[in-house]
Amino acid sequence: MIVKKIPILQVFPDFDTVKKLSKIHEKKDVSSPVFYDIETTGLSRYSTFLYLIGAVTCEKEQWVLTQWMAENPQEEPLILKEFYDFMQNCSCTVQYNGNRFDQPYLEERYRINGLASPFHGIPSLDLYQELKICQSLLGLSRMKQPDLEAFLKADKRRYCDGGQCVHLYKMYSKNRDSKLADTVLGHNFEDLMGLGSIITMLGYTALFYGAYKPENAEFHESSLLFTARLPSALPENISCGNDLFQLTAGCRELKLRIPVKEGRIRQYYENYKDYDYLPEEDMAISRFLSRYIDKTLRIPATRETCYTWIACSGEFLADKEKQAQYLRHSLPCFLKQIK
Repeated sequence: MIVKKIPILQVFPDFDTVKKLSKIHEKKDVSSPVFYDIETTGLSRYSTFLYLIGAVTCEKEQWVLTQWMAENPQEEPLILKEFYDFMQNCSCTVQYNGNRFDQPYLEERYRINGLASPFHGIPSLDLYQELKICQSLLGLSRMKQPDLEAFLKADKRRYCDGGQCVHLYKMYSKNRDSKLADTVLGHNFEDLMGLGSIITMLGYTALFYGAYKPENAEFHESSLLFTARLPSALPENISCGNDLFQLTAGCRELKLRIPVKEGRIRQYYENYKDYDYLPEEDMAISRFLSRYIDKTLRIPATRETCYTWIACSGEFLADKEKQAQYLRHSLPCFLKQIK
């Protein structure tokens, strides 16, 4: 078994940033997070085997990477045991698509080898699942890890991809060529460094979950301009919109421009299936109330028609809590209408 342990001097954000980002949507204990990535000889957890685990955790205020590589199939139980011991002080795991692949694969390999799983009771932060909601917002056609790294303008990868690694590993297990091992370990290293970059993208999810503080609302020409403070700096500036809104966000500032019609703005609601739209009134109403209205006067609301109207009064412009309520209802609806 090959064991490699090195400090990480860059790429990974500081621990306090990781802790803050991890709590934007769901409260998680991230006092001792473990970032991890695995390399296997195939996708089936029943007929292939695990040959490499890489993990990053914080030791004495320093991020440290550890890798365990089996030199042959018989050493799979050894790296599983090492990772089990490593995980004993873990409070939360962080991976990319780990809930669908990495963790189920590992749990099955622990079972097949007659070993206890290290994941019992440990929450998982799957960056793929958390960031999927941001795909349209960020203009991404795919959500593979390299696509997110490209969005962040990360350094181009030097090593081969995971599929090529399987071939190289099998060659290494036969001839023990150290250069082949370095390439396989290098690929896994780049995957882990990618996790350190990608976790900063959780800052974008604050736009969907309302994790920001309104700072100002003012008229600007025929629009209402909201300004809000984000909980963490965004890794890249973004700009998007359509006829309903225009949004720009950068560093820790969010600006949202909404058209004003007769002194009012539309407030949207996400649960549009619980509403009916009244065309003559140009507004939506909950189905609990709409059942008392003539069927000819109502139609099922859609994502585009599920709204009511709010007056842009002086009271509204001065009330940060009302602005926050408006943004938390409407902004996710705007973002989900991006094409």
